[in-house]
Amino acid sequence: MIRILLCCAAGMSTSMVVNKMKQAAAAKSIDVDINAVSIDEFESCYSEYDCYLLGPQIKYKLADFKVKADALGKPISVIDPMDYGMMKGDKILADALAMIQ
Repeated sequence: MIRILLCCAAGMSTSMVVNKMKQAAAAKSIDVDINAVSIDEFESCYSEYDCYLLGPQIKYKLADFKVKADALGKPISVIDPMDYGMMKGDKILADALAMIQ
């Protein structure tokens, strides 16, 4: 199972994206575990995941979180603002899976 962690300021708006991503994964029979957390929660759980996606509103945290992701050899990226705003769960899921490949 692939584990994807999304992070945003409070974890709220990203949880809607998570639901769209889960729907896309189910439609394609992809076995994934996708969760959303706030910036404050990231530190306590990031080591359990295979890749990380940051909400566009916290792209300023990319450099800080990249150090942690690199230490584990795991990819991290900022979600495309247009995909995020339009809740394109299928596209965001595809981007996350491409990072892991």
